[in-house]
Amino acid sequence: MNFRTIIDIKKQESSITYSNKIMMFGSCFAENIGEKLQKSKFQTLINPFGILYNPASIHASLERILEKKLFSENELFEHEGVWKSFNHHSRFAELSSSEFLHNANKKLEETHDFLQSTDFLMITFGTAWIYRLKESGEVVSNCHKLPVTLFVREKLTPDAIVEMYAKLMEKLLQIRPKIKIMFTVSPIRHWKDGAHENQLSKASLLLAIEQLQLLFPDNTMYFPAYEIVLDELRDYRFYAEDMIHPNETAIRYIWERFSDCFFSEETKKQLGEIEKINVAMRHRPFNQQSKSFQDFIQKNLKSLDEIERKYPELDFKEERRYFENLS
Repeated sequence: MNFRTIIDIKKQESSITYSNKIMMFGSCFAENIGEKLQKSKFQTLINPFGILYNPASIHASLERILEKKLFSENELFEHEGVWKSFNHHSRFAELSSSEFLHNANKKLEETHDFLQSTDFLMITFGTAWIYRLKESGEVVSNCHKLPVTLFVREKLTPDAIVEMYAKLMEKLLQIRPKIKIMFTVSPIRHWKDGAHENQLSKASLLLAIEQLQLLFPDNTMYFPAYEIVLDELRDYRFYAEDMIHPNETAIRYIWERFSDCFFSEETKKQLGEIEKINVAMRHRPFNQQSKSFQDFIQKNLKSLDEIERKYPELDFKEERRYFENLS
């Protein structure tokens, strides 16, 4: 007997390899998978403006990166002694406007250059609900816990999402005709929107993605992270304490499904060798000076020698430094 439903995911013809560049935009789910890619040594750039939740903010960020439009001081605001931007997550906050602009524009320029050679762009939509500043009508990426009276709340329609992304994708295809855009919908529920409103929001995102796939069949794909969590992992043991975010077990399972979908057998073999090093780095000995642990260190340094010979394009300086400092 089968006691759970399994989402059927077809293996993608366009496999991700270690020679590809990958850019991730969107909710914290994009960061979960992006961090897995980075730790596995894939060339990955994650959320250059921080976590973004709605399609309009992701679209505005990508357009700005394409145009290489730098931020100016009049786009910043100061709140309780800290400088912020409605285009950025709060983790970009700085004590001076000059420091904020330096960091934000440096990241924007790096991302613009990275995008010119990006092979896979993964976009994770979290919610169709947006917040506009009453004063300017600007859609904000983050309200930064400012008074709700400063904003107007709206829900994007599927047609509105399709219209803005169709134009954006035409621009992307001009510089990267073979780019593959992977859409996902975050399985994280936006509970503050309300249970029913959250479902309407997710439905709007799914309908928009389906339409974009029909418009750009050669350059778009969909990974069912939302469906995996809701249908395969229908149990609260796969959630964090807030009962909303997937826990580490769920994230690892989604990562496995993602790997099966997008990685070739050769890529998975490389991934397995790198994962052995990552597992070794998590080992915490009782006695660091013991002979057995020092033998363990030398064994892993030899493994790094072998991996570096096999994959000279990958950077293992951090891992080598870690083991050498323990020897």
